[in-house]
Amino acid sequence: MQPLAAWLVARPQNAVIALAATLLLPVLHIFSGIFMVLLVLKQGVRLAAIEGAAAAALMILVYLVAGAPVMQVVVAILTTWPPAILLAVVLRSTRSLTLTMQVSALLAAVAVLGCYAFIADLAAFWQPVMALMVDWATQNALLEQAQQIEAEPLLVAHLLTVALIVSSWTMYALYLLFGYRYANAAPGETGKYGRFCDLNFGRVIAVAVAIVSLLAYASGMPWMQSLAIVLFAVFWLQGLAVVHWMFVDGELPLFVVIMVYVLLPFLHVFMIMALAVVGYTDTWFRYRRRVVAANEE
Repeated sequence: MQPLAAWLVARPQNAVIALAATLLLPVLHIFSGIFMVLLVLKQGVRLAAIEGAAAAALMILVYLVAGAPVMQVVVAILTTWPPAILLAVVLRSTRSLTLTMQVSALLAAVAVLGCYAFIADLAAFWQPVMALMVDWATQNALLEQAQQIEAEPLLVAHLLTVALIVSSWTMYALYLLFGYRYANAAPGETGKYGRFCDLNFGRVIAVAVAIVSLLAYASGMPWMQSLAIVLFAVFWLQGLAVVHWMFVDGELPLFVVIMVYVLLPFLHVFMIMALAVVGYTDTWFRYRRRVVAANEE
């Protein structure tokens, strides 16, 4: 990855081409956000924004010439580059990867509150998606699942809202983590803002999860339940950081790390929740600190 990182920052036109090409290709879409974080960290927000604007103009021109819907590329730009720039700017300002991730978790919570504050009817908002889900379930002979979606549209709407926010947050976090990693591989000095394997969301957010969860259970309010789930789910990255730390420290074999990544696509929800439990309990019981203390004895 070092040669690619060096090529990206060598000339502005290289960055423009890379940003545009990766955003246009669905399989490489994640790299566009990663590259933007890298560019902000290595070149500063002003030059990275100019390169992004040039790439956006290039893509819009391509879409106009091809007769494709321009709004599609505009949505892709707005949902990819501004969040990546924001997180990279926060990282440069705080000089702490952990603090930046904590800020991103709070932004995810704000996103939950925003959805419930500004979307009057979540069921109506998600109706087109639920219709597609019912059609897919019916075509695949999953009639019971289709009936459940039709019977409880509001519950499904709440779950879809949570899934959207958690998946979006995870994507933006990956932009930041990989962008930071590849920025350190590029030529020139990049600030040392911490290691991923030391990630800790802290007890303040952990306490917030506990309080919101208790209030959600007592009140039964859907927005509070969704907020509790999202705040808890972000700890999955801390759980993954614990796995990486255990490997780096020699406590876990490489096979275990590989298996975690292999199982993630197949046992997605289960693995996310399992890692979130590891991450959340690590906040309270400090597994990594205990291992260090035990090794020093």
